Amino acid sequence: MAALLADAEAHGAVLALNTRLRGGWLEQAPLTIGAQPSPSPTPYKVLELSSQVLAATGANSATASASGGLAEANGPVEVSRLRTRWVVNAAGLHAMRVASSIAGLPRSSIPRLHLAKGNYFSLSIRSPFSRLIYPMPERGLAGLGTHLTLDLAGGARFGPDVEWLPGPGSGPEAPVEVDYQVDPNRAHSFYPAIRRYYPALPDDALQPAYSGVRPKLSGPGEPPADFWVQGPRNGHGVRGWVNLYGIESPGLTSSLALADYVCDVLETS
Repeated sequence: MAALLADAEAHGAVLALNTRLRGGWLEQAPLTIGAQPSPSPTPYKVLELSSQVLAATGANSATASASGGLAEANGPVEVSRLRTRWVVNAAGLHAMRVASSIAGLPRSSIPRLHLAKGNYFSLSIRSPFSRLIYPMPERGLAGLGTHLTLDLAGGARFGPDVEWLPGPGSGPEAPVEVDYQVDPNRAHSFYPAIRRYYPALPDDALQPAYSGVRPKLSGPGEPPADFWVQGPRNGHGVRGWVNLYGIESPGLTSSLALADYVCDVLETS
């Protein structure tokens, strides 16, 4: 990820941390005198941003500055506006809320968000495995089953399961709030799944590790939905705007291919 960021910055990209999108609107591009009018010109998008200014204070301010901007205290919030022709909404769990904050994007084009938490448990004893294990997916499951992953130290982690969470609210503008703590009692459902390929797993050998949440487009009992790269032709009708909905964890693996596809959507819309 650091290498990809370096490549992006070498081509003029800017990573703006501690910045939130407050909202935005569409602004029609002015016509050029003498130019043939386009039937649907690409409108400008105006995004209003709020940035938390991190200020180094006290005796450690010089150290903080020399160490790459580590801050001792938060400064004021600065509000700015960004005007651009192209926007890619890749906000993950918050993609629906971002889209709903833009005046001019039809709310009817925003899909419903379903939250599926995935819990992981780690093995408290020495792992007997040296390779990853991915069981065959079972029909009807919202996930891919309980698989085995290994960290750089050789420790084993099992998961994820599927824990459906309450929806964020009745509309896409509702904030998404998630408790990422892993319930130790969920280990009971892990043991039979893991023992299908690790029958020697001892009792009480699992301990809570970490969790994540999938931004799913289908809910419990519904057929699984694929990623939705939504452009003007297959969703909202606004040129120069792309929404990425339902991008679960495989989206990281396929992120470069997704980026190529998004570029095609922007250039052909």
